[in-house]
Amino acid sequence: MMSNFPTGVAVVTCADGEGRPYGLTCSSLASVTLEPPTLLVCLAVGSRTLATVARRGAFAVNLLHERAAATAKLFATPGTDRFAAVGWRPTAHGGLPWLVQDTLAVAECELGDITVVGSHAVVFGAVEAITLFEDMPLLYGRRRFTSWPEEEM
Repeated sequence: MMSNFPTGVAVVTCADGEGRPYGLTCSSLASVTLEPPTLLVCLAVGSRTLATVARRGAFAVNLLHERAAATAKLFATPGTDRFAAVGWRPTAHGGLPWLVQDTLAVAECELGDITVVGSHAVVFGAVEAITLFEDMPLLYGRRRFTSWPEEEM
């Protein structure tokens, strides 16, 4: 059923105490509240990214633009040196990994709660800063990536 529900695609990133970046592709994300601005992402229990987020107490949500399907696939592939293959730099606010060439928005979040539900953890983040760009989002549904349809005149 859920494969028929189209969604945006993000790469959730964090860095450890030495600045080593971690990240993974996430299509399970949502806005929780506007006041205070809060997001949630679902991360696999046992992932290095989740462990780093829990230790650091912060994470970034890199919302991907329509030309970033290759980056989404890269960060969904285990065992690869993901950050060696993309352009990234630390965010201005929290020093979190920002995928500068692939995002239409990045939200820097302070960790709220983590609730484990089965194989995944629901991770809540209070949004501390947002950087937006003019672009179209990458979408995922029916097990494929696509872009927003052109507007009809």
